[in-house]
Amino acid sequence: MGKKDKKRLPPTGAGLVRYYEEEEKMGPALTPEHVVVITILLAIFCIVLRFSG
Repeated sequence: MGKKDKKRLPPTGAGLVRYYEEEEKMGPALTPEHVVVITILLAIFCIVLRFSG
C-alpha cells in the first residue's frame, strides 16, 4: 500500500486501533517550557493562598 492510497477502515478485532499520520491542531500549542512555567506559577499561587488566610 502506498502512502497516497490511504483507506480509512473502522477499528476491528482484539482492540487493534489504526493510528493515522494526520494531526489534529486543536487548541494552543504549548512547549514543555511553557508547561513547566505554568506549573511553577500555579504552585506559587496555591502556596500564597494557603498562607494568606
